[in-house]
Order: sequence, then structure tokens, then C-alpha cells
Amino acid sequence: MDTPKIAIILLNYNGKEDTLACLESLEKLTYPNFETIVVDNGSSDGSGAAIREGFPQPLLIETGENLGYAEGNNVGMRKALDRGADLLFLLNNDTVVANNILECFVEIYQAHPHAGILGAKIFLFDKRDTLDHLGGIWNAKTGTFEMIGLRQKEDGIRWQRPEEIDYVCGAGLIVKRSVIEAIGYLEPRFFLIWEESDFCFRAKAAGFGTLTCPKAHLWHKVSASFTGGKPHSTYFWWRNRLLWIQRNCSRKQRLGLYMRSLIPDILHMFKIHIIKSVQLFVIKKLKIKTNLKEKEEKLVKNRAALCGVRDYFLGRFGKGPTWITKK
Repeated sequence: MDTPKIAIILLNYNGKEDTLACLESLEKLTYPNFETIVVDNGSSDGSGAAIREGFPQPLLIETGENLGYAEGNNVGMRKALDRGADLLFLLNNDTVVANNILECFVEIYQAHPHAGILGAKIFLFDKRDTLDHLGGIWNAKTGTFEMIGLRQKEDGIRWQRPEEIDYVCGAGLIVKRSVIEAIGYLEPRFFLIWEESDFCFRAKAAGFGTLTCPKAHLWHKVSASFTGGKPHSTYFWWRNRLLWIQRNCSRKQRLGLYMRSLIPDILHMFKIHIIKSVQLFVIKKLKIKTNLKEKEEKLVKNRAALCGVRDYFLGRFGKGPTWITKK
């Protein structure tokens, strides 16, 4: 098809102003065959009413609770497939897009028939000439992803052609219907972060390519979804990293990662937590003049990482403990 039907899935959670700005940019799209599905993930900021009033045409689904990035997008993807979409564009609500972004995606799909998932070229919203990142390459030695183009200036030389990589950023990811029919949806246990890399790896195992799409531009406000700041992101990064390794690495690979990297890192975090807790207790007890707030924030971040590790091993997933989102 020259103009496959595209469903844009926009997930909102207490991000009314960002979502309205994103919808305004979507109204300027020039592609002739698309629809927008907004999934409101149990917002309490009046998002639903504001979206209905300002943008009555997009389909609005209200889940009534925060299902997380993974399952919230799954709700939208299921509806999109029911409505006959050929391509599903998962788009963060804290973005604005170029008006030709959908044509650029279709062009790459037509040129690369093996591609199942494409990622946009994502720039920082406040630094329009600087990339957020394009995605990542898995480093099996460290058990992390090496980010491509992370906070790099656009120079017109690098990242100008489609490249096959291990995963593309979920802030602007488009997927063929056939991929979902083959591998299913995003894994809900991730809740937030690491889910798109898991999705891309599963697609790769099923024979689909994951490519960058350099002409498909969008601008990202970055981390607006992390309402709790660093403790929030640190908790999910650690918990979901371990889940990702469990799901995507062989037993031998997992053993090597735990012996070489994970166990030493976890033990180091635990040691630092004990030392810093004692130091903070002494500082408060003796009323020593120091930057107390900074030390407390570092300790909370360390605690969040250890809590994420603990919850992974206890099989506790979902939205995590309430204290990690408190500012």
C-alpha cells in the first residue's frame, strides 16, 4: 500500500499541557491516512475533559488507573488493530513532531521490507539541534545499552542513513501490525522503561529488523513522565534491567553478567547505603553544617536502586512503592 493506515497512540498520565501541545502538532500532519488514539492512564489533572474539549476528533480511551507505559500503550495498540491499522506509532505525549514524519516512516518501510520497527530521530525540545538519542546497542559484557547519539549535536554527517540497531527509543517508535501479530504486545511487568528494548529484541528474534529513520524528526521534552525524578527512574532502571536480562539472555550469559558485573555492583550499592546512612545519622545528631539535602537525595536514590533489586527478586512488579514518586 502506498498509504498504509497509521494509528498514532498517545499515552497521557497527568500531562495535560504536554498532551494538548502534542495534539496540536499532530493536527499539522500532512499524511492522508491516519488516526490518533489517546489513552489516558488514570489522570487526576483534568486531562480527559481538556482533551475532549480541545480535540474532539481523536479517540479517547480512559483506563481509570495508571497501567504504566507498557500496558497503557497495549490498550491503545489493541484498539488500533481492531480498527484496522497497518502501522502503529507509539508517541510520547511530551513531544512535538515534524509535519512530514509519517511520510518519512512509510518511505523507509517501503525501502526496507524486512523492517518491523522504526525509530524517529529524536531531538531535545529545548535544544533543537541536539539529539536525545536514537536507541541503543546491547553490551553483553556490562549488561547495559550503549546509547547512539546521546546528547550529540546534529552535524549533518552522522546518523543520516537508516541503521539497524538493537532497539529504538520508545518516545517515537512505529511498528508493523505483523510484528504484534507475531510476538504480542509490550511486557506489562516492566511498567516503565526497558520495555521497548525488550519488544525490539523479541521482534529481532522473530526475524524483523529494527531501524533508525533519520528523516522522521520529533522534539522531546525528556523525562516528563518521571514525575518523581531520580529515585523513580533509578528504581525502574535497576528492577527492569534485571527483568530484561532474565527474558533476553541465555543462562550462560546471565551467569557471566551476575558474576562479572551485577553482584559486585549490588554489593557496592549496599555497602555505600550503610556507610552513607551512618554518616547522615551522625551529621544530624551532631548538627554538623553541610549540604544535608544533597546527601539525603543521594541516599534516597541509592535506596531506590536497592529497592528495585529487591523487588525484582521478590517478583514485585507494577508501579513500585509509593515513596519513590514523592518529591
